Amino acid sequence: MVAMETPFFTGMATGASLIIAIGAQNAFVLTQGLCKQHRFVVALICALCDAVLISAGVAGMGSLIEQSPRLMSIASGGGALFLFIYGLKSLYSAVRSDQGLQETKTHTTRSRQVILTTLAITLLNPHVYLDTVVLLGSISATFANEGRYLFGAGAISMSFIWFFTLAYGSGFLAPLFKKPITWRILDILIFLVMWNIAYTLLMFSGIVETILKILQP
Repeated sequence: MVAMETPFFTGMATGASLIIAIGAQNAFVLTQGLCKQHRFVVALICALCDAVLISAGVAGMGSLIEQSPRLMSIASGGGALFLFIYGLKSLYSAVRSDQGLQETKTHTTRSRQVILTTLAITLLNPHVYLDTVVLLGSISATFANEGRYLFGAGAISMSFIWFFTLAYGSGFLAPLFKKPITWRILDILIFLVMWNIAYTLLMFSGIVETILKILQP
């Protein structure tokens, strides 16, 4: 049972680290939540877009990499490198940044306009494809058999939890997210999670073992 739970919660932790960041999408969801306008639709669109992209990454990229041990090793090493760099970025942000999440100035009322705006903010961001299809798809391939799909399910679950929490809990969350200290704490947590997962990927790929052998006299 523990073996099955590990990929799921790893997926949740990785997904959370990528989703919870200061950006236009989170700012828009927060604003709609504060205005109590189309909160369900906005949160659902954001979560469903993530679900589709993560599923595509797990099924496509994950399958492709899983079929080749060499590709799996490269994906593990590349994913670890990305996570190390991303973690350093979060640590730097925690130390240097003094910004909080600000509400966007756009207040939309028509459902069609809200839907189009949400889709644009979500899908026109190139990082969303790197994070979901490429990165999460690659990391999912490091889990055997159904573990890959449990990892994807965990990442998708976190996406739904985050966006609906942000949309409906905005009244409580907004004052916290506007404070730089809140983001510093989150950035430090993200840094720790990213580096922990990166280390696990390096161990899986055998890179650490290879380096230790090279360093041995």
